[in-house]
Amino acid sequence: MSEGVKRSSSNGFEKPLTTEHQQEKVNEVKRLVGPLPEKLSIYCSDASIERHLRARNWNVKKALKMLKETLKWRVAYKPEEIRWEEIAHEAHTGKIYRSSYVDKHGRTVLVMRPSCQNSKSIKGQIKYLVYCMENAILNLPPDQEQMVWLIDFSGFNLSHISLKVTRETAHVLQDHYPERLGLAILYNPPKFFEPFWMVAKAFLEPKTYNKVKFVYSDEINTMKIVEDLFDMDYLEAAFGGKDSVGFDITKYAERMKEDDKRMPSFWTRASSPSAAPQPDLASATLDSLNLDSNSDASDDDKTEGSMPHGIDSDTVFTDENTLVIDGGKKESESESEDPHRTDVKPDDKAHA
Repeated sequence: MSEGVKRSSSNGFEKPLTTEHQQEKVNEVKRLVGPLPEKLSIYCSDASIERHLRARNWNVKKALKMLKETLKWRVAYKPEEIRWEEIAHEAHTGKIYRSSYVDKHGRTVLVMRPSCQNSKSIKGQIKYLVYCMENAILNLPPDQEQMVWLIDFSGFNLSHISLKVTRETAHVLQDHYPERLGLAILYNPPKFFEPFWMVAKAFLEPKTYNKVKFVYSDEINTMKIVEDLFDMDYLEAAFGGKDSVGFDITKYAERMKEDDKRMPSFWTRASSPSAAPQPDLASATLDSLNLDSNSDASDDDKTEGSMPHGIDSDTVFTDENTLVIDGGKKESESESEDPHRTDVKPDDKAHA
């Protein structure tokens, strides 16, 4: 497990958690959640629970509340059952897509182009975003649980900012996909974006905003971030790489359809050996499961509601021009059998 920290209430300093202590907390969350149907028990792998704990600074009650809210959301929304045919119309402009190259660490890359928004349906946009997240997780290698976002600001202007979409996007990504972001690269953001970022940054935890890097094509120092992270022979030209193929919706559709075929097996116990055996709850209803997020939360926890962690939506989203970085994503294209352009099969650590 990764290094954990716990804040001391007496002096404000953070004390490291031992691996044993981290596992104890994971086990405590699993005990409190109780028996679950197969898909949900697979979601609740040790790695998934640890991500929720890290997102809540190893506070068991807060992590449990967050996890239960996500379990209820997955039961109702069924993100793993979304298929290409349902969201293909949202993908045509390449506003969000999973690239066929990975970074030097083997992490999945989502390319995002906010200026390519082609839909006014908030429901449709969020559904496509969720599809992209599930697909990115499906293609994570066994030794990785985080992804990289490449956000291309070419053609971006204030008209591309939507308060409602931003709020819903932040909610879904921060509450239901905790600790999935490894690094976000904002490529050539316009000057008018900077004040919006400063507002959002004030309400994000350091571990979150430290993952966001501003990169400008005419600044050698910032371009080094990209060069250190990617093999430039495979990176698309829009981000300073040598691949000029670009996004091809026809090829991308075929890739997604093939991935859709793999998704059902991804959510079976055979693909998740570490998922603890659970009673047969296949016929269990949502109401019959112990997923009351408030039942195990303290009074302080209950005041938090379901707001994105680290963000006060009433403060951050003060007007129609306030943008949160978790909104909007895009992806890239082009096939190859080279190591930086391969889709890999994940293990249980990638679930969730």
